[in-house]
Amino acid sequence: MKSALITGIGGQDGAYLAAHLLGEGYRVVGTSRDAASDRFDGLRVLGIRDQVSIRSMSLVDFRSTIKVLAEELPDEIYNLAGQTSVFVSFEQPVETFESIVVGVVNLLEAIRILKAPIRLYNAGSSEMFGNTGIIPATEETAIKPRSPYGIAKATSFWQVAQYRDAYSLRACTGILFNHESPLRPERFVTQKIVAAACRIAAGQQQTLTLGDLTVQRDWGWAPEYVVAMHRMLQLEQPEDIVIATGRTHSLEKFVAAAFEAVGLPWRAYVRHDQSLVRPTELACGRADPSRARELLGWQARYHMPHVARMMVEARLASCSLHEIGGAADSSRAKAA
Repeated sequence: MKSALITGIGGQDGAYLAAHLLGEGYRVVGTSRDAASDRFDGLRVLGIRDQVSIRSMSLVDFRSTIKVLAEELPDEIYNLAGQTSVFVSFEQPVETFESIVVGVVNLLEAIRILKAPIRLYNAGSSEMFGNTGIIPATEETAIKPRSPYGIAKATSFWQVAQYRDAYSLRACTGILFNHESPLRPERFVTQKIVAAACRIAAGQQQTLTLGDLTVQRDWGWAPEYVVAMHRMLQLEQPEDIVIATGRTHSLEKFVAAAFEAVGLPWRAYVRHDQSLVRPTELACGRADPSRARELLGWQARYHMPHVARMMVEARLASCSLHEIGGAADSSRAKAA
């Protein structure tokens, strides 16, 4: 039985990855800074909490990191930990850099010192590229981050490449573009939009306030993306790979798709707030995932309109359908 250790298992990707690996017959261990106090809601939602072992480990503490790795000696490590919000990174640049960069260095050093045949997947980000413009980003695209988060991810990307070249570590970085799911917390704009659309339909909220609706992103379905993560570590030669749908949409279109799913005209409810615009906003994220198709046999099945609809459907399913249905009819009448 193969074993995998997932840092950041309490997040969206960690939960879906754990479910996928369990389905592949893995023994799965997750880590958290305080395993006793973390509820791991994502694992519970997916019904797999009792199938995953949890260890307390702080990635910014090298002693803690190497101790857990030496005791578990996993075949594979998936590093999904660290501060995950681009918006928050402008408010907490130091914490963002330390949680992402120091954590990756500690993992790489621990693997090197242990001399164990551990394969490491590191979570990169499309934010490393900055604005891609009309040319889709590939694995060869220049890295020009425009946020503290993107800078930290770019630094960890180069660290992984350096350890791979210098010490022959089986390590790689997945350069994932935006990917969403019902497990996204509301601090992420996609779930904020979905939650607001459902509440407005239920008569529980009047308006939705957002920043720049013209920004463009490549949005995919998170449960699909964790499959690509797993396949990356099965390659004989580790390689950094872009994971995306290859289709880019504006935030305005995501809003429209979410409100359409609840039967409401979005323009009647959405308001603009300039304070929600980032200091250096990434205008466009565009990707070319052809390398993933070639090496991994992976291709996204779901694209932004599907993602928005499925997130709304999941949100509605978790609420009282009777109450939402009645309130939605009332909201439509007012909008008309």
